[in-house]
Amino acid sequence: MSNPSSEPARLLVVDDNRVNRMTLSRSLENQGHVVETAENGQEGLEKIHTGTFDLVLLDIEMPIMNGFQVLEACLNDINLRQIPIIMTSAMEELDAVVKCVELGAEDYLTKPVNPILLRARVNASLEKKRLRDEQRKLFRTFATKEVAEELLRTGFSLGGQMVTASVLVADIRSFTSIAENQTPSDSIELLNQYFSMMFDAVTQNGGIINQIVGDGLLAVFGAPIFHEDHRERAVKAALQMLEQLKLFNENQIANNKTPIRIGIGITSGKMVAGYTGTQNRAIYTCIGDTVNLADRIEEYTKEALRPLLVDQYTREGLPEQYKVEDLGKIIFKGKNQAVNVFAITDS
Repeated sequence: MSNPSSEPARLLVVDDNRVNRMTLSRSLENQGHVVETAENGQEGLEKIHTGTFDLVLLDIEMPIMNGFQVLEACLNDINLRQIPIIMTSAMEELDAVVKCVELGAEDYLTKPVNPILLRARVNASLEKKRLRDEQRKLFRTFATKEVAEELLRTGFSLGGQMVTASVLVADIRSFTSIAENQTPSDSIELLNQYFSMMFDAVTQNGGIINQIVGDGLLAVFGAPIFHEDHRERAVKAALQMLEQLKLFNENQIANNKTPIRIGIGITSGKMVAGYTGTQNRAIYTCIGDTVNLADRIEEYTKEALRPLLVDQYTREGLPEQYKVEDLGKIIFKGKNQAVNVFAITDS
């Protein structure tokens, strides 16, 4: 985000009136900003998607796609809603402008736009965005993009709700033995490299890392942002993790270091998800039988001699191209009924 007091910001002016576009652009450029223009809502939205803008000045009455539609599209897109939008309109459209601000627009200006008021509103909006970007960056240091955006959108509150999602549990095999045969710094370096790969696989498929305990991790797919295909996303992430692990081990062997093996268990179903802790320290977590079962299935990978196992509900959410091996029904500790377990080998 460009700081208005230091370097020029990138602004987009969307207006179907050529004179209005030229007047606004000239005034903004005189203030030191870099300005692009669009002559209707559809063109404006396309530019917002493909460009990196710090602020948008958006007219309401336009052909093809009006300002309401552009504003709504931006607010519903997690990647665009952080861009401040200032509505511009004639005085007789003031009620419509108020509606836009209620929907989430940053501010409004009436035409003809006063240059002094324009400077003040633009600089105030850019400063707000700078502060929000800093807050977003801080949140993302401790949470995933999805959780950070959810916090910024709805605010923080302790409590949970019932959701349907998929849980992935992964663990390094015999890590204690590996750690005993190398220096502590080597162990930490190994874990950092390993988690970096695993995190990428999870986040690229829309999951969030929920917990890291020692050399194990727990990831959730479908919460707090729901995805209809959360089961396949979890399995795709697991297969990507195993593929990345092959490359990681090749590098380990090439450097005379110990290769590692992992086990992954995935379950899907209902669970309670939300923020637990106190107002001073809290985490986003998931609890319930579905989560506990994922841990049990991950443990069973040692006995089954398969690196990736899933339960039946997860298996039912996979397209036909996945190679699945039915390992039968297993009775796990703490479960009264046997659970059908499947090994996933590839897709």
